Amino acid sequence: MDARFTAEQDEIRRTLRELLHKRCGPQEVRAAVDTPAGHDPALWTALAEQLGLPGLALPESCGGAGCSVTELALACEETGRVLAPTPLLATSVLAAPLILRLGTPAQRAALLPRITAGTLTAALAVPGPALTTALALTGGNDGAWAGGGRAGGVQARRAEGVWRLYGQVDQVLDGHRAGLLVVAAHTGGFARSRTLLFLVTGDAEGVVRTRRTALDATRPQGLVQLRNVRAELLGGDEGDGEGTEVLGALAGTGDAAAAVLACEAVGAADRALELTVEYVKQRRQFGRAVGSFQAVKHRLADVYVEVQAARSAACYAAWAAAGHGGRAGGLALAQALQALRLAAGEAVQLHGGIGFTWEHEAHLYFKRAAGDELLFGPVHRLRAHAARTAGLFERREVAV
Repeated sequence: MDARFTAEQDEIRRTLRELLHKRCGPQEVRAAVDTPAGHDPALWTALAEQLGLPGLALPESCGGAGCSVTELALACEETGRVLAPTPLLATSVLAAPLILRLGTPAQRAALLPRITAGTLTAALAVPGPALTTALALTGGNDGAWAGGGRAGGVQARRAEGVWRLYGQVDQVLDGHRAGLLVVAAHTGGFARSRTLLFLVTGDAEGVVRTRRTALDATRPQGLVQLRNVRAELLGGDEGDGEGTEVLGALAGTGDAAAAVLACEAVGAADRALELTVEYVKQRRQFGRAVGSFQAVKHRLADVYVEVQAARSAACYAAWAAAGHGGRAGGLALAQALQALRLAAGEAVQLHGGIGFTWEHEAHLYFKRAAGDELLFGPVHRLRAHAARTAGLFERREVAV
């Protein structure tokens, strides 16, 4: 593995950082999350038209840039630094790869070029607080997490050649405004119980969507209710099998998404550390800068080591997810979330009284750390599943 960034990767990072520095400062972030959409449509258009960010990891045949997950992850490190509230995670990291992998040629041709152009946003709707389960990050995804029987969730029935969905999805990232919903639904009854993915347009008859109040306002979530909604099976009716292909696609998407999220968390942690270092150099107490005290230096040194370790793990996971073998996304995400939690916590404390105020941006990073762990963790479960998958805790008989 060559750990050096390519010239193209460096250019992506530099260009994106410059654009976000100009258009996504703390005040712009606060203003964007207070809008009904939860993000700045003008910024999203700029990211799509100037940088092609929504289609960065999509093939050129679909209008994308033809890059890999590695480039997308590195780009998300920059969006994570400023906590940019964009539909990038929901659209390009979660929904688009599933359409690319499972969709029919007609579905890919109809949807992916629009996603690449930034004119169509998408969201993955997974019933209940089961996103990490569906993506196989904290356990196997072969259970009844999508519903079934009296388990709630979303049910799918086919009558007269038409699929109909009914049910409710409580927490959908960008689900309140996405133009396309990729809905995981349970079908087949008890005998042929399986989970399939369906395409539903956001304005379809019977779809009721409400924005929810979230701990992390930079990751807006929506409540999606499906009331006998007509849907299209992702992959076409010929893909209506036992659902094993769907579960595999979700697991593969989950590993790549975890690598991207890890890089994003590293970017946020790094920025929180930068803000804290800048502040303790300026803040004076007892006639000297706060940062000159040994105890403060030790605390920040611990954060720095944690962030650098997380960056190394995230970069390796992104490299592996780009087709180099192995799945390290979950473990890298655990490392990155832990680093972000530490960096954000120290940022709040070492900023002193101002760190607890609404006006300062430290609390935004703290909420991102807590919110991401609730959505994609917790850390100990990510690590436990990675250990089980690697067989670290298997009993082995030793011949005497």
